[in-house]
Amino acid sequence: MILEMKVPSPGESITEVEIAEWLVGNGDYVEKDQAIAEVDSDKATLELPAEASGTITLKAEEGDAVAVGAVVCLIDTSAEKPEGSEAPKQEKKAETPKAEASKPAASETKTYATGTASPAAKKILAEKGMDANTVAGTGKDGRVTKDDAIKAVPSMGTPTGGNRGTSRSKMSMLRRKVAERLVEAKNTTAMLTTFNEVDMSPIFALRTEYKETFKTKHGVSLGFMSFFTLAVVRALKMYPAVNSMIDGKEMLSYDFCDISIAVSGPKGLMVPVIRNAENLSFRGVESEVKRLAIRAREGEITVDEMTGGTFTITNGGVFGSMLSTPIINPPQSGILGMHNIVERPVAIDGKVEVRPIMYVALSYDHRIIDGKESVGFLVAVKEALENPVELLMDNDVKKALEL
Repeated sequence: MILEMKVPSPGESITEVEIAEWLVGNGDYVEKDQAIAEVDSDKATLELPAEASGTITLKAEEGDAVAVGAVVCLIDTSAEKPEGSEAPKQEKKAETPKAEASKPAASETKTYATGTASPAAKKILAEKGMDANTVAGTGKDGRVTKDDAIKAVPSMGTPTGGNRGTSRSKMSMLRRKVAERLVEAKNTTAMLTTFNEVDMSPIFALRTEYKETFKTKHGVSLGFMSFFTLAVVRALKMYPAVNSMIDGKEMLSYDFCDISIAVSGPKGLMVPVIRNAENLSFRGVESEVKRLAIRAREGEITVDEMTGGTFTITNGGVFGSMLSTPIINPPQSGILGMHNIVERPVAIDGKVEVRPIMYVALSYDHRIIDGKESVGFLVAVKEALENPVELLMDNDVKKALEL
């Protein structure tokens, strides 16, 4: 019996996927539920499992865009398993060698037919750092004359001809979708960014005192993300316009906080969502951040886990960014950018002290968020981070951390 395997729907709004990589070869014997391909949608990379055991015939090439419901391979279920074959391993097959794109020469400088140059021409060209073969000679049999050498203009690039090769590769469907959304955000929102700085000393002190106990009891680290997430939740309640988005001619506001967190995965930027963050404790946020980050890095994140979100937090500080203007994640209206923490001299009660300082940035859609609200929101985040015991822990650290 020949079984036609069709592309399943990864999500309600997805109409096509791209074959990112075949994990098996044409004619291989596959076992039921064995991963046979990775497919890219515009939201995630998913594995395609075999629906039955048998010999596989591929009907699409890597890089092909195929519609949901289209046949991508055939499985001959009547084929017998080859003798001595081991259980299939969930490992990617070696990539099929592809024809290399034609590469330019080591130097882009135009080279003329090899000829001779007069002694005077050679001297002039040597002073210019030029090779006689790069000059068109007007003398007999292409001989480079003194006049040719005088008129020759050296390349503005490296005269010795370093490697100037290029390569071209196709962007994944996920990367193309991210690119489209970034352009959409720039073109369809009235985006502005406001900045502030946060003294991280209080959070440093809390983590130093409680991080080991917290990790021992809960199995997750007490990181910065829980403090920032809960500070954002508090600020969103104070400034609900930031937790809103435009829907046609109406403003849609939410009474819950679904916080998207930007995660760098093997296939590019992914933004999984922490649902109802307003109901989570420090332990709850850290556990959810860890779970989503692992799933994103291992390519197991689902479309549902990245759909929605009312506000986004992105942390460029893990890559060393000092300051940035993060781009809004449409259709949301705000995104908070975290950055690296650097010891800086600051004035405290009339004295200069060195404190661990982080610059924070809020990009927002000015169509529905006014300057007063955006600045107030960011100040509220700053206040909570600089006074976490009172504003985030209700003056009971052990209870807040569930210790």
